[in-house]
Amino acid sequence: MSQPVGLQPFQTTSSVGNNRIVIHTNRLIHETSPYLRQHAHNPVDWYPWGEEALATAKANDRPIFLSIGYSACHWCHVMERESFEDEETAAVMNAGFINIKVDREERPDLDAIYMEAVQLMTRHGGWPMSVFLLPDGTPFHGGTYFPPIPHQGMPSFRQVLQAVSDAYGKRRNDLTEHGRKLVALMQSSQDRTSGDADMPAAILDKAVRQLRNTFDSQAGGFGGAPKFPQPMTLDFLLAYSWEQQNLADRHMAEHTLTRMLNGGIYDQLGGGFHRYSVDAVWLVPHFEKMLYDNAQLMRTCLHAWQLTGHSDYLRVINETFEWLRREMTHPSGGFFSAQDADSEGEEGKFFVWSLEEIEEALSEEAARVVTTVFGVTENGNFEGHNILHRPVAPEEACRRLRLQPRKMQSVLDQAMQTLFEVREQRVHPDTDDKILCEWNGLMIHALAECGSVLDNPDMLRAAREAADFVWNHMRSPEGTLLRTWKDDKAHLRGYLEDYAAYGRALLALFEAEGNMEWLTRCRTITEMMLAEFEDQDDPGGFFQTGHSHEALVMRRKDIQDNAIPSGNSMAAELLIRLVWVTDEPKYRASAQRVFQLAGSLLSGYPTAAGRMLAALQAWQATPQEIVITGDPTDPVKSGLANQARRMYHPNRIVVEVKPDHGSDLPLLAGKTMPDDQPAAWICQNRTCKVPVHTVQDLLANL
Repeated sequence: MSQPVGLQPFQTTSSVGNNRIVIHTNRLIHETSPYLRQHAHNPVDWYPWGEEALATAKANDRPIFLSIGYSACHWCHVMERESFEDEETAAVMNAGFINIKVDREERPDLDAIYMEAVQLMTRHGGWPMSVFLLPDGTPFHGGTYFPPIPHQGMPSFRQVLQAVSDAYGKRRNDLTEHGRKLVALMQSSQDRTSGDADMPAAILDKAVRQLRNTFDSQAGGFGGAPKFPQPMTLDFLLAYSWEQQNLADRHMAEHTLTRMLNGGIYDQLGGGFHRYSVDAVWLVPHFEKMLYDNAQLMRTCLHAWQLTGHSDYLRVINETFEWLRREMTHPSGGFFSAQDADSEGEEGKFFVWSLEEIEEALSEEAARVVTTVFGVTENGNFEGHNILHRPVAPEEACRRLRLQPRKMQSVLDQAMQTLFEVREQRVHPDTDDKILCEWNGLMIHALAECGSVLDNPDMLRAAREAADFVWNHMRSPEGTLLRTWKDDKAHLRGYLEDYAAYGRALLALFEAEGNMEWLTRCRTITEMMLAEFEDQDDPGGFFQTGHSHEALVMRRKDIQDNAIPSGNSMAAELLIRLVWVTDEPKYRASAQRVFQLAGSLLSGYPTAAGRMLAALQAWQATPQEIVITGDPTDPVKSGLANQARRMYHPNRIVVEVKPDHGSDLPLLAGKTMPDDQPAAWICQNRTCKVPVHTVQDLLANL
């Protein structure tokens, strides 16, 4: 049975024996978001965010109940089961409210605005987010998860609904005034004055001092439970410690990464990182896997490997890439968004093991190796089951097992393959298979960098195919970016973060391959970003929404990095590296204005902006430019390029000259050899040393 868009929800009945089953369908059935579709058969009269919902609220003079979540959110599923699938609760919602459901991953603008409102009202935030709005979208009350019955001082969801409905009917003026003041307070947080663009290096030093003060020297990470991966902070530490030649600061990043790689936050069997650890020791994760976490952590592991050569970092990069190819890649090349924490209604059920399950699947010797290496016990470490982790070093595992390292690894590899095949027979967590421009940009960037440094053609191919997918399927007829794609439909205007992340990814592909088409596309996207999002007035920087977006209760500029870099951080990094390639003055000026905007945050709370700190460090550094010339088929040229990329340098750009390069590109000007002999040109500020022709000479000069 189908329904035209915009009509009221309907229900049908069917019979099973003597029972009548009521099947509801609401407007969300027409959405592309898997999260919204999950709620399409709730008895709640859901609307997607849009003019129809807002106009209906105004016409009927009803408050709006806005519920924001995402498909991999465990407590979002819990609240749906307890409240949104409950007929009586739905009846209260439908009678008193216009109910709007939003996927935060599709609408980061709405999520950011109303999360700030909830945090101001309650001093905490999270998902599911539950916000009550006036018909014009002004927030006046909110929270996160509400239980179906009163619990530990928290009112039930129905009690909240009734209280809000009563207040709206009897104290409308009070709610309107409260909402007005709340929005004014939110707007004041955006009213920043122009700072000093030439911020001192002391800001970077202050950030590192703060990290030292909160570093967990035993378990790694910063602060206590819950612990988040913070790849941006780790990347900044690696770059800062390299520049300062400070091994103690590098240890903070290395130790944290190593503990994470060995912990339950990393899927030891299937690859890929879970969202975060609920404890302080990286053992028990929140089991969802997000594309953006894994993209950033692949780059961080790559940088750690470049600095240390430790094989565990390389292993995790490769395993995560295999997970990406196996479970997160659309046949046309784009990357899916996330995988749920739950399967069969239980969080983590897909990932955990009992001792009995392992002993049934493996030989006695293999089971002994697995239980020793992965810390498996009869009682388990998670609700009677075992999360696989690596509690002891390989050397200690060999000693306990009385096996030589090669023998132990051989048995372990075969046993892990067997367990993986057994796990594949389980009910998998759901995959959110929408494709987001921003998150694809982050992963394309990671694959381009990893593929070029590791000389891995499969990674580079995956990066190219995903970049082409976005270019060919996620742009409007006018060429502007679209936020989301699913089922052959792309829609929603792209946000700042979409342009900045995808533009940076295209530049990374240019750096990896030297194909001018990537640079041309990058500059096209960058010019659109400047025209649509840049604030030309004081203090500068970029708005999250463009001139063409719908008007909301406020227009935000995000500069604080959270789980995903802020749009301004990524824009600054993109512009800085474009300056290194093009010498374009307006890119330099726009990047400078981002730092003016971010000055107060970086001065007061530098660790809240890990990617911005890395961008600032690049801004203050003198970049190293390496241009590789010569016959593209000559293995000597490939050897020079591979060696130049393999060595860690956070402020280095490596480009291979290709036949299609334009002669007007400043980075490449004058760098040709009459006899086409392969050469590496090492430059700073466009001043170059005498070109070298062998890997040995390149190493000597680096």
